[in-house]
Amino acid sequence: MATGVDQAVGMSLVGFSLLLFIYYSIWVIILPFMDRDHVLHKYFLPREYSVILPGIAAVILLLCIGTFTAVVMWKNRKPKKVD
Repeated sequence: MATGVDQAVGMSLVGFSLLLFIYYSIWVIILPFMDRDHVLHKYFLPREYSVILPGIAAVILLLCIGTFTAVVMWKNRKPKKVD
């Protein structure tokens, strides 16, 4: 069973992910249809970052997955038999 700390961490991660999803959705879907002088634009980065930041995050994620896979495969390798 999960402890209270595990549940709190899990709920905070879910909450953070939800806020990030809402922020990004507004940034990419709604903002392009608003005037540039609208007050909502001051809370968001310029549009080119909406492509750059997820791309960087994807590269970092793939590097972490590749590193994890390499470490697990390296630790689980079997030594060669010497005759």
